[in-house]
Amino acid sequence: MSRRAFLAVLRRDIFVTGKELPSFLAQVLVQPFFFLLVFVVVLGRGGFVAEGYGEIMLPGLIALNALFGALQSVTLPLVFELSWTREIDDRLLAPMPVWAVAVEKIVFAGLRGLVASLLMVPIGLLMVDVSWPAAGLPMALLMVVLGSLLGAAMGLTIGTAVPPRRINILFAVIFTPLLFTGSVQYPWLTLADLRWFQVLSALNPLTYVSEGLRAVLVPDVPHIPVWICVLVPVLAIVLFTLLGIRGFLRRALD
Repeated sequence: MSRRAFLAVLRRDIFVTGKELPSFLAQVLVQPFFFLLVFVVVLGRGGFVAEGYGEIMLPGLIALNALFGALQSVTLPLVFELSWTREIDDRLLAPMPVWAVAVEKIVFAGLRGLVASLLMVPIGLLMVDVSWPAAGLPMALLMVVLGSLLGAAMGLTIGTAVPPRRINILFAVIFTPLLFTGSVQYPWLTLADLRWFQVLSALNPLTYVSEGLRAVLVPDVPHIPVWICVLVPVLAIVLFTLLGIRGFLRRALD
């Protein structure tokens, strides 16, 4: 019964996403598209960035889409569902444990993050001249999956921790620092002369997804060892999932 209810709720969420496809595409593609357009095409033609910078940035943008596509899919909706609207009560009536409702949100958001990152690939290939080694593609897919689940777990944690009246701080205090300290626009090892920022970037889980994708898709660029790029997201997924479920149980049953 619980398994069927879980899959039914998941199918419903996927169906709703299909009906809202244009807004979903705009949400996950507009920002990375303009990142590529400005940083690679515009600045590249003006000679303000080095030739080949697009090869460095594209893996980071794919990682960004995986994590942020999942994180945004659960954070903002959950803040509202747990507050004034209490729409979460409808899900709690489903014949499955309360913790399973939280897990379903992680799985669904992870799927959205995965789709968002995969949609970024053809756009990036049209704008950037790259040649990725075929041997690195399976590991790249693994990093994208880890990034999507990580974003979903982080989103669940943030969505249950931030009260509705503080929702404006999500962008100023959480989203923006995550965006610019996640090694999306730069390889982490190149920050050796800017040690404080390198340490700050090391605290951002997105860094390891970006570096992992860069390691397998552009192996000539200096990068963090792949095993570290896999281990850190796995540990972070476990940590944020546990924290998120704990917060969800507290808020949902309040």
